[in-house]
Amino acid sequence: MLQSWRWYGPEDPVPLEHVRQAGATDIVTALHDMYDGRIWPVEAIRARRELIEAAGLRWTVVESIPVSNLIERDGAAARQEIENFKQTMRNLAEEGLEIICYNFMPIVDWTRTDLRYPAPYGGLALRFDPLDFAGYDLFVLERDGAAEDYDAATIEAARARFDGWDEETINTLEFNIISGLPGAESHYNRQSIADLIATFADVDEDRLRANLIAFHDEIIPLAESLGLRMCLHPDDPPIPLFGLPRVLSTQAQYRAIFEAHPSLANGITFCTGSLGARADNDLAAMVREFAPRIHFAHLRNVKREEDGSFFEADHLEGSTDMVEIVDLMLREERRRRAEGRKDAEFPMRPDHGHLLLDDIHKTTYPGYSAIGRLKGLAELRGVMAALDRAAGQEAGA
Repeated sequence: MLQSWRWYGPEDPVPLEHVRQAGATDIVTALHDMYDGRIWPVEAIRARRELIEAAGLRWTVVESIPVSNLIERDGAAARQEIENFKQTMRNLAEEGLEIICYNFMPIVDWTRTDLRYPAPYGGLALRFDPLDFAGYDLFVLERDGAAEDYDAATIEAARARFDGWDEETINTLEFNIISGLPGAESHYNRQSIADLIATFADVDEDRLRANLIAFHDEIIPLAESLGLRMCLHPDDPPIPLFGLPRVLSTQAQYRAIFEAHPSLANGITFCTGSLGARADNDLAAMVREFAPRIHFAHLRNVKREEDGSFFEADHLEGSTDMVEIVDLMLREERRRRAEGRKDAEFPMRPDHGHLLLDDIHKTTYPGYSAIGRLKGLAELRGVMAALDRAAGQEAGA
């Protein structure tokens, strides 16, 4: 697998020269200042690509072209937003970009309740606690209809927890929850989130899935014609939040999307952390079923807890057998090489590293400090080297 690294552009605290020192060869990035649905100009795409190449790296994956809330809510009726997305696809293809990661999570992107959770070995990790989230939803945001989405025991426990919160605790929790939203640093507050959620009141799981399929009616044929590989990222976490439906959380949900558009241009960003947060997801089975559609992989691990909480574990620990998953992905690459596919080797990136050493005292994007990801990349690189060697010895036996 290509060893890649997510980079947030010139404002990223981790410069490209440090990415090279970490051993990555490929960059995963986007025009992060253009998250509002506008068309990405060819000139801006070219400038970003040339900046990356000047540092001795390759821009391999676009993560992400934002999918607007209007597309998620209205499907094919969101004509201007869809046309903007399609033109950005054309502009990216013109500059040689072929892999596009995107998601279909209404309003809330990745969501955590703690951005500095003490991990077992002393670093700081991201964590999601469903009871903290319920307390925020029910008693801070006070979302209309929230009580209908939780059972009586959860509401009682969330009330008890909320009663122990002071204003600082509430503000920190709110900041943590908002941090995963596009433009979170300046474009969302308690009221704006509540107002946005209300606009999805009539959107259930079936309608959201229909809207995604209608969106694919537009973009998948275009991707085929342009030679693009579209990679749908799973829901994170893979459960409904704020009463909003999720349609990319399970193997069955992905299967329905792929059956609607069987083209291999309709692929998956296989995120072991997002999918691994559900105990009922069999990740190995998912890799086996969707292997030809895996165009990009996020390799991270989470440790699930009995109450539904999870935290970002070390890359080779946690609840997912990462060695098994990497082995299956390498086997898929070898299968593609035997078929002569040009996309035989696909990119992966270490995801959501811990805050470690002096990074703890630096300003970083949550989950995207340098040292924690460097550690994860080194561990994954070692696993890949060992598995490749074993495969070579087996083939030569």
